[in-house]
Amino acid sequence: MRTEIGEASWYGPGFQGKETANGDIFDQTKMTAAHPSLPMGTKAQVTNLDNDKTVEVRINDRGPYGNDRVIDVSKAAAKKLDMHKDGTAHVRIETKRTGEATP
Repeated sequence: MRTEIGEASWYGPGFQGKETANGDIFDQTKMTAAHPSLPMGTKAQVTNLDNDKTVEVRINDRGPYGNDRVIDVSKAAAKKLDMHKDGTAHVRIETKRTGEATP
């Protein structure tokens, strides 16, 4: 398992309907996120360390690109993490190592 701790932010209205890095159309109501290096399609568990709320997101975009953030979650994920009003949260990101893909 890979664990990363840092500051998360969220994105939504300004990106709604635009193409993400993996070719999906961004939908702020889906449980997705942008991460600088995790492989596209990776499922990550994000926990707000201030309130222990957790959500599972799928990585489908690249970013964040500033302010020393480790992940940008969708508006829907931010609401589940109870961070949408503050805009940021201190989080833990956990991903499981996956085996080789089967044909």
